Amino acid sequence: MLIGLTGGIASGKSTVSNWLSEHGYPIIDADKIARDVVEPGRGAYEEIVGQFGRDILFEDGTINRKKLGSIIFKDEKKRSELNQIVHPAVRREMLAQKDRYEAEGHETIIFDIPLLFESNLFHLVDRVMLVYVDKQTQLNRLLERDQAGSEDAKARIASQLPLEDKKSRADYIVDNSGSLEETFQQLQNVIQHWSKEPF
Repeated sequence: MLIGLTGGIASGKSTVSNWLSEHGYPIIDADKIARDVVEPGRGAYEEIVGQFGRDILFEDGTINRKKLGSIIFKDEKKRSELNQIVHPAVRREMLAQKDRYEAEGHETIIFDIPLLFESNLFHLVDRVMLVYVDKQTQLNRLLERDQAGSEDAKARIASQLPLEDKKSRADYIVDNSGSLEETFQQLQNVIQHWSKEPF
C-alpha cells in the first residue's frame, strides 16, 4: 500500500512523517530527493548547468539555490525549464526507492510529497493522508517558526492550495490543530484502518 503524505506549509507534516518513520514505516521524502538529484555528478545537475550556465554555481561547484531561485521566480518559462529537468529525475528516484522497499518486504510505504495536490501526483499513491490545521493556526505557527513578517507568511501560504480545499480529495485527514498527543492518537486510528482496508 502506497500512502501519499501531504499537508501545507507549517501544518506539521514533518512531525507526522517523523512519527511514522519512528514506527517502522519507510519514508520516501520528495523534498530530500529533489535536493539530492541536483548534487554534482547527478544527471539533473549536468542538465541544469547546461541550461542555466555556470553563474548559478558556488565556488565549490554546488548549485546556488538562492541565485537559481531568483532567476526562475521572475520567469515562468525558465521555471518550467527547470521543472522539466528536476521533476522527472525526482519521480525516477522515488520509484527506485519504492522498488527497493518493496523488495525488502515492506507492505506499506509512505510517499512524503508536500506538493502532492499542486503537482497532481495522485497516480503515484493508493491513498492520500492530509495533515490539516485551521487557517489561523497555520499562520501563527509559520510566524513563530520562521520569524517572518505577516505579509510574507500570508504570501507563502497563498502560494499553495488552501488546506480546506485539499480535504475533499484526501482519504485520511489528521487534524494537527491541537496537541501532539491528539495528533498521534489520530495517526494510530488511521493505521488501524490501513490494516483493515483491502488493496
